[in-house]
Amino acid sequence: MNSPTIQLIGAPTDIGASVRGAGMGPDALRVADIAGTLARLGFAIVDRGNLAGPATPWTDPAGGLRHLDEVVAWNRTVYGAVDEALGAGHLPLLMGGDHCLAIGSISAIAWHARQRRKKLRVLWLDAHSDVNTERTSPSGNIHGMPVACLLGHGPAALTGWSGEAAALEHDAIRFLGIRSVDADEKASIRALGLHVFDMRHIDEHGMRTTMTEALQDIDEDTHLHVSFDLDCLDPDYAPGVGTGVRGGPTWREMQLCMEMIADTGRLGSLDVVELNPALDVRNRTAEVAVELIESLFGKSTLVR
Repeated sequence: MNSPTIQLIGAPTDIGASVRGAGMGPDALRVADIAGTLARLGFAIVDRGNLAGPATPWTDPAGGLRHLDEVVAWNRTVYGAVDEALGAGHLPLLMGGDHCLAIGSISAIAWHARQRRKKLRVLWLDAHSDVNTERTSPSGNIHGMPVACLLGHGPAALTGWSGEAAALEHDAIRFLGIRSVDADEKASIRALGLHVFDMRHIDEHGMRTTMTEALQDIDEDTHLHVSFDLDCLDPDYAPGVGTGVRGGPTWREMQLCMEMIADTGRLGSLDVVELNPALDVRNRTAEVAVELIESLFGKSTLVR
């Protein structure tokens, strides 16, 4: 099977975030040589550059939502770019930007998966579950709401984009590395029956068993999407994130996670989000991200 062409899509915005700086993420990944690294693995690379969208106004929330119009505009642009990449037969690699951009990315992927009669599975690698809504969010920042929107429980302006009320069924998403969950989010996770492999699960069972569970129903008819928030990693390894939470997976645990995803051979699309160079140390977090992405796309120590 020929390797797909990887299309790099930059989305330089912090429109859904709580702090400034995630808009510099795409170019930090380029400085860390994401294109050259993947090209050396044998992939053809197309870098379509950075998308354009409205500036972040940094206004207060309205109706429990901050920057809603601008978030919609950015996500519509992301949807169009990911839709175009998939239509060309490319593997879209969205470089954020904050995690609200997954609404547009995964909505486009869900539409394509349905057209191709593929089962969609999403691995959400994150310290946070992102299932808040405008009614439960303490901040109104929409980067804490993309999962709720994709499950059809967000504001009308951010739901239904895939052609269905929900882009994702509740059993289509697996969370990994979760360790910071609001009380209302805990109730939502229980009510929705979401599959969450939190840090206690990883501590008790190890990353290998956890990933075996998370990937158990991946088959040849599956489109596997990874939505990788850099704050999934422990901030000792990835300091350049806006909402770091102590006690996350180590670099080695994340390497195993990525290698086991690569072993499935089903990776069809990727988001890399919440990289904040303004809070980083000598671009270290971007370099770690590129190392992990390299493993996700098949680099291993030995031929296995």
